[in-house]
Amino acid sequence: MDGRDRQCHLRDTGQLGEHPEREGQLDTASECDTKRSTSTEDYEPCEKKTKARQITLEDICNPLKTLDKKEPQKREKPRICLQTLDRLREFCSDSDQQCTRVQEDGCQERESLSLEKCPTVIGRSSELKNPLPPWDTGPRVAQKEEVQCDLSQFSASLKSCENTQNASDTNLNRRTKTIYTPLELQYIEMKKQYKDAVLCVECGYKYRFFGEDAEIAAKELNISCHLDHNFMTASIPSHRLFVHVRRLVAKGHKVGVIKQMETAALKAAGENKSSLFSRKLTALYTKSTLIGEDILFKQIWFQANLWCLDDSVEVDQVTTDVPDNYLLCICENGENLRDRKKGDIVIGIMAIQPTTGEVIFDSFRDSASRSELEGRVLRLQPVEIILPPRLSDHSEKLISSITSMRLQDDKIRIERMEKLRFEYSHAFQLITDFYAKEVPGTTGPQKLSVILSLDKPVICSLAAVIAYLKEFNLERMLYNPSNFKRLSSETEYMTINGTTMKNLEILQNQTDLKTKGSLIWVLNHTRTSFGRRRLKKWVTQPLMKSRLFGKLDKAQIADMVHTDEKEQANTAPKWSMSEINARLDAVSEILLSESSVFGQIQSLLCKLPDLERGLCSVFHKKCSTQEFFLIVSTLSRLDLEIQALVPVLHSHVRSPLLKNALLEVPELLCSVKHYLKILNEEAAKTGDKTQLFKDLTDFPVIRKKKEEIQDVISKIQLHLPDIRKQIRNPSAEYVTVSGQEFLIEVKNSHKSSVPSDWVMISSTKAVSRFHSPFITERYRHLSQLREQLVLDCSAEWLNFLDHFSEHYHPVSKAIGHLATVDCLFSLAQVAKQGDYCRPTVQENRQEIIIKNGRHPVIDVLLGEQDQYVPNTTNLSGDGERVMIITGPNMGGKSSYIKQVALITVMAQIGSFVPAEEATIGVVDGIFTRMGAADNIYKGRSTFMEELTDTAEIIRKATPRSLVILDELGRGTSTHDGIAIAYATLEHFIRDVESLTLFVTHYPSVCELEKLYPDKVGNYHMAFLVNEEETGEKNGSEVEENPEFITFLYQITKGVSARSYGLNVAKLADIPEEILKKAAHKSKELERIVNMKRKKMKSFAEAWKINDPQELQKWKSMCEPKDERKDSF
Repeated sequence: MDGRDRQCHLRDTGQLGEHPEREGQLDTASECDTKRSTSTEDYEPCEKKTKARQITLEDICNPLKTLDKKEPQKREKPRICLQTLDRLREFCSDSDQQCTRVQEDGCQERESLSLEKCPTVIGRSSELKNPLPPWDTGPRVAQKEEVQCDLSQFSASLKSCENTQNASDTNLNRRTKTIYTPLELQYIEMKKQYKDAVLCVECGYKYRFFGEDAEIAAKELNISCHLDHNFMTASIPSHRLFVHVRRLVAKGHKVGVIKQMETAALKAAGENKSSLFSRKLTALYTKSTLIGEDILFKQIWFQANLWCLDDSVEVDQVTTDVPDNYLLCICENGENLRDRKKGDIVIGIMAIQPTTGEVIFDSFRDSASRSELEGRVLRLQPVEIILPPRLSDHSEKLISSITSMRLQDDKIRIERMEKLRFEYSHAFQLITDFYAKEVPGTTGPQKLSVILSLDKPVICSLAAVIAYLKEFNLERMLYNPSNFKRLSSETEYMTINGTTMKNLEILQNQTDLKTKGSLIWVLNHTRTSFGRRRLKKWVTQPLMKSRLFGKLDKAQIADMVHTDEKEQANTAPKWSMSEINARLDAVSEILLSESSVFGQIQSLLCKLPDLERGLCSVFHKKCSTQEFFLIVSTLSRLDLEIQALVPVLHSHVRSPLLKNALLEVPELLCSVKHYLKILNEEAAKTGDKTQLFKDLTDFPVIRKKKEEIQDVISKIQLHLPDIRKQIRNPSAEYVTVSGQEFLIEVKNSHKSSVPSDWVMISSTKAVSRFHSPFITERYRHLSQLREQLVLDCSAEWLNFLDHFSEHYHPVSKAIGHLATVDCLFSLAQVAKQGDYCRPTVQENRQEIIIKNGRHPVIDVLLGEQDQYVPNTTNLSGDGERVMIITGPNMGGKSSYIKQVALITVMAQIGSFVPAEEATIGVVDGIFTRMGAADNIYKGRSTFMEELTDTAEIIRKATPRSLVILDELGRGTSTHDGIAIAYATLEHFIRDVESLTLFVTHYPSVCELEKLYPDKVGNYHMAFLVNEEETGEKNGSEVEENPEFITFLYQITKGVSARSYGLNVAKLADIPEEILKKAAHKSKELERIVNMKRKKMKSFAEAWKINDPQELQKWKSMCEPKDERKDSF
């Protein structure tokens, strides 16, 4: 344990006198121990002395009688010096350092006073015999001498002690009847304010946990935990704080960091030098608010224009690329009792990403299924959710269902806030005060009017978020409402609800909920973290609305209008003004262009750190000097390198989206270079804030403090000639050893020449090192100035960051442009994978025409060895818009319908698609009902879940939607299932008129083609029955063995009469005897059904016969068959 650590530990546990300047005496020569011990004991808290004795009221009233019992031969009254008596009275009246405590026993009706330590008095030594309680295992300062004191001297103070009993109780551990140490009392006060947080308390060069926090830390961090005084305690080194904070936060804990607000030198010079180190909470972290220099980059340096991590830092210690960490707040508003009973409700949400500054809101009406809320939660994938004490039952079940699916280390953290926070009247007042009083500037009223125009549930959610973020000092991101974005817009983005997101595996696969095997896994070839986050938004929000670009200059418009058609056809695709086609134009140009400029831009993106998160930590004034220099130097380099490419961009880049994004970046980053010039590079990399600023003209406080420091150093240097004279050594120089400066080193053989008032700091066998009184005084003053300089530099650093934050919005916009460019390069990389084509996207057409399309994910997973079988799709609102698909199990039906949906999504993202040709009419939503699984958290059976999803699709689908229903009705009896499937599909054909893919194993449903021949087509997945294998067997064996099926995975016109489920049972290794029995039973049931059908057909024919002779002829023909049937 080093000096500082030991010093803080001793002071905070009460073992060291509260005078900081006495700390150095601990390490001096042994011959001074006795004298120093006596001096120090006068200043120690009296409750920390060892071997206290229980003293009853009888002892206090009759002190001489008590003394007679203990030592009858010593009756003389000892003398007590006035100074010691004053100190004793001080302890008796001080609630923080109580010398005695009064204990009340209700049953025994007796009181006792406990003295843990008796002050030093002048007289004979006598020890109060009372052993320490077994739980008090903390270290104690050894007592070499304790003198008996006359208890009658305390009689005058006893009354005051009784009056302060209530104050003393706060220092008393009621469970163990021991007194809390000053540090423990300080922790208790902090814990009262932050009851739900795990607190890390800085003590010297380590951080300590206490009580339940220590037990949690020991469990989660795999560190030791032990009893110390009244609390369990655990500790971690200070340089590992950011590692352990992240680990605790990942487990779902709220973590608070409590730091010392004083330094040893400044405390020694202050008025409170005898008190405990003052501490306060400096940072609070949860999963969504993990911002701050304590948990970000720690060991970074700059090499060859690349920032690299020190090899000594483990990979998991550094902030990893987490795509999103949204904080989501949900508020409900049941408008009337009838809607509440039905489960319908209006929901408002507010989603904030503190690490990137993104703010999203939405308001919507949701049904009892909560499909709308589920879709938004799955799209945002929040890491933390703020909720009122109680939501509606349907919403609570949904939240429980979503959180239960996450892994232990990836669970969503739930924060419950009091109901008052979500009441509109309280929310209105809080938001009014926030934007009218707290937001800087004169635009508060205008911003407030924008906020109050939002729906009430959104306002209530915003108020709760403001109150929550204030705990973390992150509310600044809410200052500007113009940056708020609506999550869902039916006019701008395709509707993809939560069920569709899961069924199509857009963000994660359904097997292990990982990214691999999902659509975004196929599309993600981005080079930057902020690019990955932007791509995720594109994938979950495919474009739908046509919107004109508003930032094309005249030259660009003229270039697009007057470009020679032949040249345009040869060099680039025809330029389109819609957003979807603008992305497709950019991807096409990157893919087809031979210009080297695109390679240069891509190489720039490869070197970028997470600028979006770094900029946001700067905005919140929570970044380190290393991170700030990394961000600013990277932005400055981008400005210079893109500026150098401007002439080439004008001449070689034709895509308006790509050109505008790149050309605006230098304009938006022009202000960054100024801040880079102010900083000292070496100091920024090492984190030395005292040397951080090159020119101190704009920092007068720092300049003045440095001048004072230099003045003190000059005086110490001028004192060196006097020292040389005193020790008679003209060549003596100051030396620095172990951080101690201005030491005078004298050989032990010349030690006699050292003046007696010099202080020996350290020694070896050969030399001793001293400080003269002049140096001791000046060096203490120098230490104080240096520590004050650190504080002043920290304050100026925060002001510097605040000034840089004025440029946050333009710099953030520039980073957004780079994210867009990164996404376009990623989509171009996807198009290079092979056999991808540019889709034709038409806004006013209801059609999906795909020639030889492939499933994008399966195509990649299979690779080149097993090629995916392509299939063609032709759906049109003017013609056949419904496909009824049958076929054997495992034949590829589900893969085919997912393939159609995913190609549609990719086209509206602006990506090339895996097909030979594709024409996509803009779809306003994709709705799916697939799979079979119950939902225990929502209290739904498998069939209930199936029909709930179907009901939601019926309510939401429009003629411009793509509807996918996979085996609807299979969760109940055959007749009910067929009836539901038939009626539902007919509703979509006749009433909704949407593009529909309907997979079924019910042949009866296929009869709808006859009713709607122009709108419905029957299809099946082709297959072959292996006749050679079955032909070699006799008749009975053929009946007892299932057919062997060869899947062709090709969509084919017509109906499949059978599903061949026994073939799947065979593939699943069902035992042979069961398969034979099942095959026999299947044939038997099939014959019965066929005979019934023939009989019904025969009776229908007889009903039409009017001639008796014909009727008799029919009877004679049918009798033999009936007899055979009866025998069967």
